[in-house]
Amino acid sequence: MAARLKSEKVDGIETVTTKDLEPLVDSQQIQAAQLIPYSTFTKSQKWLIVFLIAFAGMFSPLSSFIYYPAITSLSKDLDVSIEMINLTITSYMIVSGIAPAILGDLADMTGRRWVYILTLTIYCAANVGLALQRSWSALLVLRMVQSVGSSATISIAYGIVADIASPAERGSFVGAVLCGPNVAPSLGPVLGGVLSQFVGWRWIFWTLVLLSGICLLWIGIFLPETSRHIVGNGSIPTAWYHQTAWSLLQRPRSQKQQSTQEPPKRNFHVPNPISCLKLLFHRSTSLIILVNGIYYMTYGCIQASMSSLFIELYDFNELEAGLIYLPFGVGCALASLVSGYIMNWDYRRTASEYGFVIDKVSGDDLTRFPIEKARFRSISYAVTLSSACIVGYGWALQAHTVMKSVAVSLILQFLLGSAASMVFNMCGTLLVDLHPKSPASAQAALNIVRCSLSAGGLALLQFVIDRVGVGWCFTIFAGLCLSMLLPIWTVHRYGMIWRKAQITASRVASAP
Repeated sequence: MAARLKSEKVDGIETVTTKDLEPLVDSQQIQAAQLIPYSTFTKSQKWLIVFLIAFAGMFSPLSSFIYYPAITSLSKDLDVSIEMINLTITSYMIVSGIAPAILGDLADMTGRRWVYILTLTIYCAANVGLALQRSWSALLVLRMVQSVGSSATISIAYGIVADIASPAERGSFVGAVLCGPNVAPSLGPVLGGVLSQFVGWRWIFWTLVLLSGICLLWIGIFLPETSRHIVGNGSIPTAWYHQTAWSLLQRPRSQKQQSTQEPPKRNFHVPNPISCLKLLFHRSTSLIILVNGIYYMTYGCIQASMSSLFIELYDFNELEAGLIYLPFGVGCALASLVSGYIMNWDYRRTASEYGFVIDKVSGDDLTRFPIEKARFRSISYAVTLSSACIVGYGWALQAHTVMKSVAVSLILQFLLGSAASMVFNMCGTLLVDLHPKSPASAQAALNIVRCSLSAGGLALLQFVIDRVGVGWCFTIFAGLCLSMLLPIWTVHRYGMIWRKAQITASRVASAP
């Protein structure tokens, strides 16, 4: 059983000790739970699962960014204005904010595997239609269908990580999963530019058909059901339709699985896209989502303006404007991996300081551990670095007539991508920790908020640049990001206290 905290103050900050929370958890239940491993999936199985869901998670941002270089070609071929093509981008973003709320709830309720198969099938079919369509109306509708098929993959991926990884090892898995979504915004414009310029825009969608078809095939063959509502820690026998094609071929029909858990009760209901928004009334959750949302808005505005600014300021062609996304993407990918190990290290350091015994086998009882302090231990460094890089990036572009070389801007992009990726990973992992029973729904709530903020930021971006210039525009964004240190400190300081109060209130409300 986890040890009591050593002290009630660390660095002068009052904390809640495990002694305070002890009456809330029955000690016999804790001892019984520790006899059961958190997950029966082997290490190799976990990393195979992570690879598959990282691959699937790539398609949502890839579908956005691979599309940008083809805007002019689509406008000419379909004989519509650029503004009309831009509406297909707006509709894609609107659907990507709503669809994960429905599909994330469905995945939490019915399981991950079949929701992945459903969404990727929809996505693959939508891309076939986009490659064949010849009208703007078909383009508009199919782009929305494409968004339905891709936008929930990241939310469900967080749910899978919560299923298979104990809190102590969760950081590295989240970091690895987010490599796919973080690399896609950099690869997308390059791939889209090359395909659009040399073989035509239709091959953008045929390429997505090929990639998503491969991913769908691999998931059908190798991705097991991980939902703890269905398989528990992975040991509960399931019906054939929850099993992979590979497991059905490998396991003799007469062989029976031995379970270490009883099948949990599932609460079936009609998926409700609004229900996930109730999580915003949780104080820590709302502040974490605010931090992530502001960063996502800033990230989106920098990415959306990058190609047009470099074409205008440095006279780049479309292919060169696509290549400048690479430093940002490389920084995001590397930071995703590094931040995972940083989070695991922070978890161990926090546990050591508080005298908490880590149980990697059965998983730690987070009601007795200050998880907010562990996840946000290093985030202030990433926030400070990213804010400084955003200011420097804006003024480097502002001074382009003095600094003819783009090297400074590209280096700052790399650092900015690294720091922003760390913020996303730390916020996303903490959301999973706070909502282990509905992680996909928590990520869906985050998605609605951050897509709304991003849409608002993109709508105002060009207006602000025209009014105050590139330098001051990105200085404003940097100020917004730096101001997120206040909600971060608030969660770090009061998060565990709020959780204790919420657990106590729930116990009182459910008492006869």
